[in-house]
Amino acid sequence: MKDAVSIAENVLSGKISAVDITQAALTRIADRNNQLNCFTTITTETALQDAANIDQEIAGGKNPGVLAGVPFAVKNLFDIAGLTTLAGAKINAENPPATQDATAIKRLKKAGAVLVGALNMDEYAYGFVTENAHYGTTHNPHDLNRVAGGSSGGSAAAVAGGLVPFTLGSDTNGSIRVPAALCGVFGFKPTYGRLSRAGVKLFSSSLDHIGHFANSVRDIATIFDVLQGEDEKDPVCTKRPISKCLPQINHDISNLRIAIADDYFTQNADIEALEAVLKVANALNVSEHITIPETKIARAAAFIITACEGANLHLDKLKSRPQDFDFATRDRFLAGALIPSSWYLQAQRFRKWYRNQVREIFANVDIIIAPTTPITAPLIGQQTMILNGEEILIRPHLGLFTQPLSFIGLPVLSVPIHQENYLPLGVQLIAAPYNEALILRVAAILEKYGIVQ
Repeated sequence: MKDAVSIAENVLSGKISAVDITQAALTRIADRNNQLNCFTTITTETALQDAANIDQEIAGGKNPGVLAGVPFAVKNLFDIAGLTTLAGAKINAENPPATQDATAIKRLKKAGAVLVGALNMDEYAYGFVTENAHYGTTHNPHDLNRVAGGSSGGSAAAVAGGLVPFTLGSDTNGSIRVPAALCGVFGFKPTYGRLSRAGVKLFSSSLDHIGHFANSVRDIATIFDVLQGEDEKDPVCTKRPISKCLPQINHDISNLRIAIADDYFTQNADIEALEAVLKVANALNVSEHITIPETKIARAAAFIITACEGANLHLDKLKSRPQDFDFATRDRFLAGALIPSSWYLQAQRFRKWYRNQVREIFANVDIIIAPTTPITAPLIGQQTMILNGEEILIRPHLGLFTQPLSFIGLPVLSVPIHQENYLPLGVQLIAAPYNEALILRVAAILEKYGIVQ
């Protein structure tokens, strides 16, 4: 059973125990993690104890929650009580253990989910490939010679590889959507500030989101509903009331205005990525195109803000222990530390202008469709790719189409497109802030038609 909601239904009905479900997940992890390298820590003892507690609650006539007995895992930048939070870094392994779970983990456990471990990632979430110099490379379940994407590579691969039904990740410039696309699963980045980041090691505070991976739209909606809610521990977490999405996913979409992003989002992409977008558009009977102006500049501004905020966060360690960083991360942080403050301020000014331009577009459109990545998963260690006749670096350009959307905090779901004899790709469904329900309604229709799966 790959679907989280189905697992919970079977646990609640007594068809299977939470302990059996958890033990089966732990066995799968033991069998496959050596190949995939998704997990950096497996919480066997606490997982089995939590599962046993859930079984006891059910035996006593209680309802542990909508995710009762469902195993899950989290990117290793989420605090897990009793474990040291690595954030993919060698330096952090020396830190004391976390004293409590991150808010997101607390909410999932309260809904009955069972935490089975922490997942590999790019160091400090700075990357799109999860080729980690300290904890190894995470392999793509569709082809072990290829990357899983990043920085939430372990999170995407664990779901795609069938180890657990859902996982948590984080997204700064595309770190949920890129690995979701390359691994062929659903990857959801809600509106900036919609979900609490308390207990999460940040990379770039004004860009960081948390989100999740799963195998179905129903799971994505259910998990999102569990994670919603204000949190005084996270100063950017919205105080908007909870708006349940699951009851809305089967609503009619005939009145929604949907358009295809053109110009920037149709350049520098392999034909397969553009065909994936066309496949979604045709299924929805969409032919309208829209242009988001100056998106190339938006991406450049996002690079500046990311580099500056990330470098500032790690400046002390960059000065005292540069040799203990992954060299690829270190060099980008050092470059960020050298960026003039005037560039950062100008990037923030442009950010405001760009947000206003996109707001005007959403006055006439409800959903925008765009590719998630320009290519399918590259080979592990591959440095460059050819796009539009030009040889360019892979690591920064896997986020070509995701970065401008994180820049202004839009909610986005990457939906998986599987084509025969091809590696999977993703298509982004994009909406205005706080319109997650509209995205999930469209995704549910695509799932029903068999376009995404």
